[in-house]
Amino acid sequence: MGALNGSIMTDLKTPRVSILYCRQCRWMMRAAWLAQEILTTFADDIGEVALQPGCGGIMEIRLNEELIFSRKDSGRFPEAKEIKQLIRDRIDPGRDLGHSDRPQETT
Repeated sequence: MGALNGSIMTDLKTPRVSILYCRQCRWMMRAAWLAQEILTTFADDIGEVALQPGCGGIMEIRLNEELIFSRKDSGRFPEAKEIKQLIRDRIDPGRDLGHSDRPQETT
């Protein structure tokens, strides 16, 4: 069993995304949706997306240890497009995100 655990640990890829969400506010589904969006977009580039329950209205997203989004600092929830762009800008700046990179059309 020890070899299996050692093998798993050495197979972990980086970068790591962590989403710290407020469990008291019941934001787990919002955090899980963002995690799914990140994993779908960066399937071959992200080693892990972790959901971390917190409290006090927190919603923070980190790439490795770098805080890339804070609900407290911004005064709002993150948009998936925005988080994808922030991650892309740090791990693969030349990557095209398709519709997530196109400006929104106004009518």
